[in-house]
Amino acid sequence: MSKYDIIVLGSGPGGYVAAIRASQLGFKTAIVEKESLGGVCLNWGCIPTKALLKSAQVFEYLKHAEDYGLTVKEYDKDFGKVVERSRGVAEGMSKGVQFLMKKNKIDVIEGFGKLKPGKKIDVDGKEYSADHIIIATGARSRQLPSLPQDGKKVIGYREAMSLAKQPKSMIVVGSGAIGVEFSNFYNSMGTEVTIVEYLPNLVPLEDEEVSKQFERIFKKSGIKVMTNSEVLSVDTSGKGVKATVKTKKGEEVLEADVVLSAVGIQTNIEGIGLEDVGIVQDRGKVMVNDWYQTNIPGYYAIGDVTPGPALAHVASAEGITCVEKIAGMHVEAIDYGNIPGCTYTSPEIASVGLTEKQAKEQGYDLKVGKFPFSASGKASAAGTKDGFVKVIFDAKYGEWLGCHMIGAGVTDMIAEAVVARKLETTGHEVLKAIHPHPTMSEAVMEAVADAYDEVIHL
Repeated sequence: MSKYDIIVLGSGPGGYVAAIRASQLGFKTAIVEKESLGGVCLNWGCIPTKALLKSAQVFEYLKHAEDYGLTVKEYDKDFGKVVERSRGVAEGMSKGVQFLMKKNKIDVIEGFGKLKPGKKIDVDGKEYSADHIIIATGARSRQLPSLPQDGKKVIGYREAMSLAKQPKSMIVVGSGAIGVEFSNFYNSMGTEVTIVEYLPNLVPLEDEEVSKQFERIFKKSGIKVMTNSEVLSVDTSGKGVKATVKTKKGEEVLEADVVLSAVGIQTNIEGIGLEDVGIVQDRGKVMVNDWYQTNIPGYYAIGDVTPGPALAHVASAEGITCVEKIAGMHVEAIDYGNIPGCTYTSPEIASVGLTEKQAKEQGYDLKVGKFPFSASGKASAAGTKDGFVKVIFDAKYGEWLGCHMIGAGVTDMIAEAVVARKLETTGHEVLKAIHPHPTMSEAVMEAVADAYDEVIHL
């Protein structure tokens, strides 16, 4: 039996980051993976979807070349090559993780890992033991009883990013990040897209003003939006798919080539031995404390299998925190109130902290500022004037409660608010931090200035 200090089960952005940090801290480390290093994020999620969206963005630029004083006489798309590029990017990232495993002297154990009592893991019949075992098995597309996925006419995100042929029409069920990113991609490529969302707004977790502007932009781009609607059933017996949708006005039957189910995720915890070890679960999640310890000593869990936000950067942070605590380091518990969320559509969405509605419900007296990109010199020059930055401050103490952005490149801007909130920066301090001109990031300073009635360019 091979013995390790730490074995990590799963090699996604939680697992492989935890393994690397463990190795850095001197632990003899192994990682168990049944498929490809990098997990869903690198192979079927975060990275390849961004490659698809980049192709869509370039295609949109070609369509609107005249807006930039350019003449492009002929252009077209090759859907197969767009998908091929995306898969190539994913493959390159996975090879990068392989390199990191070798560099950090981490043993990669290929196969399906199952937890055993006594801090052991069985991988396809071979047993390994460790002082500490970290569960990082991630999640997959959630299936609804009314929307069973067959992988052909009713698909999940994996199939959506590797279809052999571009569909002429698509129904997307769910308008979280996965749903709207694929809607954006396929619409840009020329597919007729309809989004069905159960709640009143698209991207329903975002600030209401962001959601409403986002919906207006999506409709303008030609995407049909159906909010307050629910798919009751799908009929795949014909050439395409017929979806029966319940709306406020009654039932409606939609027809399309394919339906993409983007109604969330479910954890990969079946068959991994949680019950054999006695690890407590609740509603499909592994229960952990602030240091990601389960109820059984020596077993830990991080990432999507735990109750926190199912985001790659959260999983990575949890992995590092977990391992550093094992090493006896002084570590702070993660502040889940300061986790940024990003959606990589055109326009992008990025946010951190409380929405205006949440802040009011918590009883804060607010100072709210907003700066539209239509007043930004950089945005005007770039031809990306849609969107705004919105900031929310506590009027009494100046605490930065929330920041919400919609526009070009805002996913690269939100970190300013995350760091500022971490450092307990006040609005006045942001105002006195000189922002470069002309940049999109000036909109953050201007929005703060608007909250304090000092805005210059409005």
